[in-house]
Amino acid sequence: MSVKNHIPEEELITLLRNKDRNAFEYLYDNYNKALFGIVLKVVNDTPIAEDILQEVFIKIWKNIDQYEMAKGRLFTWMINIARNTAIDKYRSQEFKQQMQNQNLEDSVSDVNSSTSSATKVDHIGLKETISELKPEFVEIIDLLYFKGYTHEEVSKEFNIPLGTVKTRIRSAMIELRKKIIKS
Repeated sequence: MSVKNHIPEEELITLLRNKDRNAFEYLYDNYNKALFGIVLKVVNDTPIAEDILQEVFIKIWKNIDQYEMAKGRLFTWMINIARNTAIDKYRSQEFKQQMQNQNLEDSVSDVNSSTSSATKVDHIGLKETISELKPEFVEIIDLLYFKGYTHEEVSKEFNIPLGTVKTRIRSAMIELRKKIIKS
């Protein structure tokens, strides 16, 4: 299916809540590459990332009524679902066993294919925008949102108090919002 004309976000949300399949196809066509990039960045395995992406879209379809416009954009909500689903999978015992049992030849091809696919998230400008932030913000965002660290793990990694981690995250998000609004 080719990408259709632009559907305003509010209308798209209404259509999705009414379980309109064409709206879901539009959503998939327009957001699957960006969400796949987020998932792949966490799990670093293309076939697993593809499976997780299916889970993500099922969660979006089933939970669209939980989305609240007042809390942020639809895309941000979907990114959080994708990232959290990927992190959950990455931390699962099943994933760890799959990674241990992988054939060496498969691992080599995964590294080659993931390097080109993982950068697809850059096409939405997220990495570029983040790289314009202060270095301490960039490091924390990278660990939290792209590598799946918890706040506590970031605190230990940088040997800084948990409160400082949370303050830096908040400051980074404020700066990101300012940059996004300007563009």
